[in-house]
Amino acid sequence: MVSDFFYPNMGGVEGHLYQLSLMLTQRGHKVIIITHSYGNRTGVRYLTNGLKVYYVPHMVIYSEATLPTIYGFFPIFRNIVLRERINIVHGHQAFSSLCHEAILHARTMGMRVCFTDHSLFGFADASSILMNKVLKFTLSDIDHVICVSNTSKENTVLRAALTPQMVSVIPNAVVASQFKPDPSAQDKNFITIVVASRLVYRKGMDLLVAVIPRICKAEPKVRFIIGGDGPKRIDLEQMREKNLLHDRVEFLGPVMHHEVHSVLTKGHIFLNTSLTEAFCIGMVEAACCGLLVVSTKVGGVPEVLPRHMIIFSKPEEEDLVNAVLKAIKMIRLKEAVPTKFHDEIKEMYSWSNVAERTEKVYDKIWKLKTPPLMERLRRYYGCGIWAGKIFCIVMAVDYLFWRFLEWLFPTDEIDIAPAFPYQKYRKVINNMTVEMIFFFNS
Repeated sequence: MVSDFFYPNMGGVEGHLYQLSLMLTQRGHKVIIITHSYGNRTGVRYLTNGLKVYYVPHMVIYSEATLPTIYGFFPIFRNIVLRERINIVHGHQAFSSLCHEAILHARTMGMRVCFTDHSLFGFADASSILMNKVLKFTLSDIDHVICVSNTSKENTVLRAALTPQMVSVIPNAVVASQFKPDPSAQDKNFITIVVASRLVYRKGMDLLVAVIPRICKAEPKVRFIIGGDGPKRIDLEQMREKNLLHDRVEFLGPVMHHEVHSVLTKGHIFLNTSLTEAFCIGMVEAACCGLLVVSTKVGGVPEVLPRHMIIFSKPEEEDLVNAVLKAIKMIRLKEAVPTKFHDEIKEMYSWSNVAERTEKVYDKIWKLKTPPLMERLRRYYGCGIWAGKIFCIVMAVDYLFWRFLEWLFPTDEIDIAPAFPYQKYRKVINNMTVEMIFFFNS
C-alpha cells in the first residue's frame, strides 16, 4: 500500500489504508505500507498486529502531499519492495505523489499494480486539468482501478479515459464495535451539532461559516462542536468572534482516531457541508454512533446512507439552514430514532467484506500478463499529441534508470526482511485474552 496520507495524519484515506491492511493481514496476506515521514516519525515502524510501515524521508509541499520527484523515490522504493518480496503494489489517492511514482516504478519492475481513487475532481479549473492529465498518465498502464462509489467510478472513467470494465466499486466501511451510541454523553440542555472534517474549501467551510450564525440565532438551544484542522479554521474562528458565539461553538482542533467516538457521541446531529465528496466515511461513523445526518447532496453522498438516516440539502446557504432546522425539529419531536441506526450500519458496512472484495481484485490482476515495454510505450503515446511524447520519454528514462539500479545494486545482494510472525503473535494475544477473562471472572 502506497500513499502520502497515513497516520499520524487523520482522514478517510488514512483510516481506509489502516483498516484494509489489518483485515488483509488477518486473511493471511503480508501487507506493508509506504508513506512519507511525519516530523520525527521516520524509518520503519510497527503498528497494531505487526502492520509494518515505512516512513520515507520526503519533502511535504502542501496538505501532507509530497513534492513530485519522478525518479528520486525509485531507489528506496525498489529496495523496499525487493526486501519485502512484494507482488502487488496498491496506490491510494490521486493527490498523492508517492502513489503515482510507486505505480510508475512498480510497472517498470514488472509488478502487478492497482489504484484506489478516494476523491472527485472537476474538469474546468487549471488544477483539475493538470491532475486529470497526471492521472491519465499513471492509469494508462494499470491493471485495475477501485473507486469508493458509483459516482466516483463515473468521474474516474471520464478523467482517465478508462474502460468501465477496468474499474470496480468497493465502498469504505466502519468498525461498528468502535462506534457504539452513548446517549449519556449528550448534553440534555442543548441539541449538539457535530462537524468533523478537514477545514478546507473543498469541505464547504465557507458554507459552514455562513450557516452557523443563522442557526444559532434561530435556535438558542443549539451548539456546535467542530473537530479537525486546516486553513479555513481562521475563518471559522473569526466568525465566532464576530458573532460572540464563544459559548456555543467549540473548536477541538485535530482529533485522533481513538477520540472520534467520544466526539461523535456528544452530538445529536452530524453536519457535512462538502462541495464535492466521493463517499464521506465520517457520515457512516456518525450514523453508527446514532446521530441524524444532514449533508449537502453532492458526489457519491446519496449512495452512502438510507433516506431515514439522512437529510439532504443543496450546497447553498438557505437550503442548508432549512435542512438543519428540520433535523433539529425531528430530534425534538423524536420523529427519528437514531439509536437504531447502529445495528443497520453494522450490517451494511464491514471491513471484512471490503477486504474480501479487494482480495478478488488482487486475484484477478495476478492472472494478468505484464505487457512488454513497447506495448507500455504505445499506451503512453496515446495520452495526447505532446503529452504522449513526454510520457514516453519519462517512461523510457525510468526503464533505463531501473536497469542502472539493477547493475549498481544487484537484486541477489539485497537482504530479505524477516516476516512478522503474525500467527504466533495472534496466538499469544488470544492466550493473554483468555487468561485476563479467567482472572477477572475469578
